Amino acid sequence: DYMAYMLKYDSTHGRFNGTVEVKDGHLVVNGKTIRVTAERDPANLKWNEVNVDVVAEATGLFLTDDTARKHIAAGAKKVVLTGPSKDDTPMFVMGVNHKTYAGQEIVSNASCTTNCLAPLAKVINDNFGIVEALMTTVHATTATQKTVDGPSHKDWRGGRGAAQNIIPSSTGAAKAVGKVIPELNGKLTGMAFRVPTPNVSVVDLTARLEKPASYKEICAAIKAASEGELKGVLGYTEDEVVSTDFNGEKL
Repeated sequence: DYMAYMLKYDSTHGRFNGTVEVKDGHLVVNGKTIRVTAERDPANLKWNEVNVDVVAEATGLFLTDDTARKHIAAGAKKVVLTGPSKDDTPMFVMGVNHKTYAGQEIVSNASCTTNCLAPLAKVINDNFGIVEALMTTVHATTATQKTVDGPSHKDWRGGRGAAQNIIPSSTGAAKAVGKVIPELNGKLTGMAFRVPTPNVSVVDLTARLEKPASYKEICAAIKAASEGELKGVLGYTEDEVVSTDFNGEKL
């Protein structure tokens, strides 16, 4: 019942435009029955019983090949990690290196920040060459942050009240870009700021280029990519928008 409630009502995206109900212990969304399970060990999920092809591993707890492979043991054919892998599990970003996918059973789709940064870095690098670059992400609040100051032994600043502060943090996105664009490996570094907004984050990329380029030329290259090879992945606008204008954006 609580799962149905959480799907129906969302403080950020609004009410679900469809039907949601609970029937015989299952979640029924728009007439489609979805099995609900509660297992700590993925190996016990019995994916074979519901003919699952691809599992989206979104708990954030099983980010290595060994741990994610438990889904395969449970009957799934493929596993997609929704965060950066903690081992050498291959990482893919759509529009950047997805064409190099070779049928691996377990892959990582990287992080939200990497999916923002990598397409932009690819366009800049392909057109002008990147010697080195610094990325800064201004990141919306996440569920791991505190509503008021609270214990956070590993990250003291991360334990401060999310609604009261701009909180400096770390990000692995710059390093991850080196995994999906090997020629940029070691050329990017980055940092993050957590800010008190509910959704939509921004990445600022400052780069030293191999070829001279004007602002107009850089914009033209990004616009062309958004209408061509990266259509549906990268968007481009010259409107004077703010972050909430991108809430729910589908490009």
